[in-house]
Amino acid sequence: MAGEARLADLCESIVDCPHSTPVWTDSGVVVLRNQNIRKGRLDLTEPSYTDEAHFAARTRRASPSEGDLVITREAPMGEVCMIPPSLRCCLGQRMVLLRPNRKRAEPRYLLYALQSKSVQHEIGVNEGTGSTVSNLRIPLLESLPIPTRPLSEQRAIAHILGTLDDKIELNRRMNETLEAMARALFKSWFVDFDPVRAKAEGRDSGLPRQLADLFPNRLVDSDLGEIPEGWKLGSVEDDFDLTMGQSPPGETYNEAGRGLPFYQGCTDFGFRFPTRRIYCTAPTRLAKAGDTLVSVRAPVGDINMATEDCAIGRGVAAVRHKTGSRSYSYQFMQSIDAVFARFEAEGTVFGSIGKKDFHAITCVNPPRELVLAYEAFASPLDDRVDVNERESRSLAALRDTLLPKLISGDVRMEDVGRFIGATA
Repeated sequence: MAGEARLADLCESIVDCPHSTPVWTDSGVVVLRNQNIRKGRLDLTEPSYTDEAHFAARTRRASPSEGDLVITREAPMGEVCMIPPSLRCCLGQRMVLLRPNRKRAEPRYLLYALQSKSVQHEIGVNEGTGSTVSNLRIPLLESLPIPTRPLSEQRAIAHILGTLDDKIELNRRMNETLEAMARALFKSWFVDFDPVRAKAEGRDSGLPRQLADLFPNRLVDSDLGEIPEGWKLGSVEDDFDLTMGQSPPGETYNEAGRGLPFYQGCTDFGFRFPTRRIYCTAPTRLAKAGDTLVSVRAPVGDINMATEDCAIGRGVAAVRHKTGSRSYSYQFMQSIDAVFARFEAEGTVFGSIGKKDFHAITCVNPPRELVLAYEAFASPLDDRVDVNERESRSLAALRDTLLPKLISGDVRMEDVGRFIGATA
């Protein structure tokens, strides 16, 4: 079994962040914030910045460097991540910098140990006594009992769990690239009308002849601005089948996997696909696998795609182009985010959009042949995104199963292969 040591004994230093609010700038040095840390990963897709002078002031006691860990003190409490190579950054509020003592703790092992159920339980039990928020106080943080192993075993455990996380991260980046490719083509064809503009100016559209012939060679005026000649102005109702969700009785909900996955709103939405959490045994409205799921209540306009038949509550609508084109449907709904934003902003108490208003959204309706041509390109990309996502969820489940068993010593290193085979 693993031994235990105080967190303070495994670190060279534990440094609380400055308690002052950072001075925010549009560019400069990255400031880490609580929302950037989730499930052991640092996410800087929406970074915040400060200037050099305030960076120097905030790093006077300690400047984060590669291999350091950062843990949140509150809202939420106990989220942890590792500083990656070459990131120049400082800490925002409610964060603590942990610098592992590498003679006693492998940094990535300590990262996983802090995420283990036993340590997270200690963090939860030792919630602070603040009147409005829970706060992980420094003395409690220093005294956290951390399962320890010999350094060689720590490195081996970090390698096993890290390999799983690295593959999950690779899949995530690949999916972002695939998503960007599909979105860029949609924008080029159906928002910017690039092939039409190229033909109007006598330029090569860059498309195969058969595909280029589907686009007209001039733009005409419309109520939405210039649109390709022959394309029609219409509404969402003209081109899409829409199912507004309806919430079943509360007693039909469960978390035990009985019935269909149920999505009441965007709480369980992910990068592309929702995560199963709640199920319903008596669904009243259904979405089909491949339907685009749109949040229609507070907030309006969050988008996901159903990977399977599922039940939808009143906070979600399911949308599919009348051709059945799932990829076109998904990218179209992404493209009208500004329309959804108006409904979000105009709500008297909170934003919402009803069926009538959703149906009436004005849009350009391209020819059916072009929708199907886009689908032929984008659907294989979405298939790959789906495969990557399913693999990542399986890998994450394996990691989450292995983590506490490896950290506690319940699974020995020599048994890992057999354990993985039994759970695969």
